[in-house]
Amino acid sequence: MSITLKYQLKSFEKLPVKIYADSREGSIHIAKSIALAIRQKQQDGEKIVLGLATGSSPIKVYDELVRLHKEEQLSFKNVITFNLDEYYPMRPEAPQSYVRFMHEYLFDHIDIPRENIHIPDGTIAIEDIDAYCQQYEKRIDQYGGIDIQLLGIGRTGHIGFNEPGSWESSLTRMVRLDSLTRMDAIKDFSNEETVPYRAITMGIASIMKARTVYLMAWGAHKAHIIKEAIEGEITSSIPATFLQNHPNTKVYADTPASTELTRIKTPWLAGICNWDEDLVCKAVVWLSQKTNKPILKLTEEDYSENHLSDMIIEYDFAYNINIKVFNRLQHTITGWPGGKPNADDSNRPERSVPAKKRVILFSPHPDDDVISMGATFERLVEQGHEVHVAYQTSGNIAVHDHDARRFLEFFQEYSHAIGLEHPETEKLIKKSMKFFTTKGKDGNESDEIRMAKGFIRRGEARAGARFSGLKDDQIHFLDLPFYETGRSRKKPIGEDDYRIIMDLMEQVKPHQIFAAGDLADPHGTHRVCLDGILEACKRLSDRPWMKDCWLWLYRGAWHEYTIDEIEMAVPISPKQLEHKRRAIFMHQSQKDRPPFPGEDNREFWQRAEDRNRETARLYRSLGLAEYEAIEAFKRWHFK
Repeated sequence: MSITLKYQLKSFEKLPVKIYADSREGSIHIAKSIALAIRQKQQDGEKIVLGLATGSSPIKVYDELVRLHKEEQLSFKNVITFNLDEYYPMRPEAPQSYVRFMHEYLFDHIDIPRENIHIPDGTIAIEDIDAYCQQYEKRIDQYGGIDIQLLGIGRTGHIGFNEPGSWESSLTRMVRLDSLTRMDAIKDFSNEETVPYRAITMGIASIMKARTVYLMAWGAHKAHIIKEAIEGEITSSIPATFLQNHPNTKVYADTPASTELTRIKTPWLAGICNWDEDLVCKAVVWLSQKTNKPILKLTEEDYSENHLSDMIIEYDFAYNINIKVFNRLQHTITGWPGGKPNADDSNRPERSVPAKKRVILFSPHPDDDVISMGATFERLVEQGHEVHVAYQTSGNIAVHDHDARRFLEFFQEYSHAIGLEHPETEKLIKKSMKFFTTKGKDGNESDEIRMAKGFIRRGEARAGARFSGLKDDQIHFLDLPFYETGRSRKKPIGEDDYRIIMDLMEQVKPHQIFAAGDLADPHGTHRVCLDGILEACKRLSDRPWMKDCWLWLYRGAWHEYTIDEIEMAVPISPKQLEHKRRAIFMHQSQKDRPPFPGEDNREFWQRAEDRNRETARLYRSLGLAEYEAIEAFKRWHFK
């Protein structure tokens, strides 16, 4: 890297950032750094004080610390911990409490003395909160302050529960949670109404007193805010920016979380680039959008005025670059997602042979297939390919209680009407009905309720797949065990899950696999389901049919691939878009307002259509053909 590039990068990034291929690799590095510090203190006969975070970001760090304890004899007897925050009010035994979180993921698996653990108490009487918070702060100081503070970052830019507007001098206190923070928390609660409005949190000044701060950012949904925190001006509207004033903060991000950083998104603005075909395509698409010109109208002056003159000098004339990138994008467009029979496939995204392919469409939840690639799904069926859809999880936690109750009442009344009532069945239904009136805020559900909700989603998925043209023997419900906890917090994916996926692949022997490649949340169901598929492909790599198997990734309901990333773009006509909408409508329990809507208030069919139309608009703005909508895919290239 040149001196100039180093200087320019520093002017963009006001905190040091390390980027890792994935969150696991970054988490292992953090855990080993913490372990090294613990062992150094042990050698010196001293204690070490760790500030700990909760949420999805530190989970893999805790997993690695537990492994180091069990397999490499890392002791935590000299460790004192202070947690950042806790919901208020919150019982320590509640499934959503950070007390329970810390014990489940770390404390119950290591040898830390229980008296060394400090977590804010969510049961303190409200009139005693101020005194309690002052005492919490004082206790940290009595131990000599925090040596290493672990932080995640919220989409509002909050660290701990220091929401936008927090002041730099703030200490441990009670705060009101931002609406976006509460929305992100819905996944851990039974519904929006049960998410607490308040929390106890260490303040900005409390965090800034730590000797070392590790800030973690995993997943594409953190990309925008991490750019603001690292490259933006210091402001109370993004509390994480205060860390720019900390003398020893280190930022750890995975590749998806780093995509908005200047050196990643537009590296030509940061210094000299090593121009390859992918980077050239990315730069030309960016230039076309920035100048609001079709690719074929870009001039030498456009390149020069937008920091791309070195690409012209090193790579080619502007005209030739324009043609090259235009053709590359043109070749991604195909109405034959399974390959066009008896056609020259040298410039097509898919192979022409075999003419009729065996296809597995993996759907993490029971509606991702039609939401994300419903039109392509139907195209594959219409063009004669043997398509199988595999629903990886039951999706049972994403069904409202009122829907489950309605179906149970229907079953009860139908059984009575046809004279098939049974004492044991009646007992089970009454037990289930009682659950709906006694269900607590913890959201725990009985096996019977989870089963009923799973059947609701299974029926909807079956209806959607049939509407798309599949026969019943081509519809598979895998019900992967990692998902079946009855709670939003799932188990790690394991051998049983891998075996189920492998068995289906061995049965079908696919030429094509479609899978959700939405990496927005590296701890979410989509990512876990993809990890399961990748592991199955790895273990089956010696099978002859795997040598001819291609894996295509689609995105979920929230994000789309950037134009330069897309390797197959399938056009959708107005009629096909309407048909796709009707397939999504088959998932009635997810209409109007599903239990976990995310930050987007639009219904899933609206999100899908808007996204597909926007992709078509972007292609059109670059000077390519005009379509009603486009579904996009990126090929996974096995190493």
